[in-house]
Amino acid sequence: MTPFGEMIRELRKSRGITLKKMSEDLGVTSAYFSALEHGHRGQPGSGLVQQICGYFELMWDDAEELKRLASISHPRVVITTAGLSPKATQVANVLAKKIKSMDDETLEWILAEIESRHVPLKGPRH
Repeated sequence: MTPFGEMIRELRKSRGITLKKMSEDLGVTSAYFSALEHGHRGQPGSGLVQQICGYFELMWDDAEELKRLASISHPRVVITTAGLSPKATQVANVLAKKIKSMDDETLEWILAEIESRHVPLKGPRH
């Protein structure tokens, strides 16, 4: 399941809306929504995300959060390390091999570490 799919499922369940009802109301197949929820489809288009925001009457922060989750919910990520350091290639390869066996606590730790250490570059590095 993707972060976007998880939020959609939570929104549906909290409002008592079935996948079938939502798909009929939005004119999208239930198979597509099911695949989105379970991470078997790529990122939804911005138009569909807007439709979903309207459907659930999401405003401001909630709508922005749904858009953010859609942007980080592609289930088939390709990481290109060409031109980066050997360490970057090593990290990408280790993560690709081990991610299936990582529990949520480990994944949360990795995310927190990356988020806390990432500092945008301010000009060229020497």
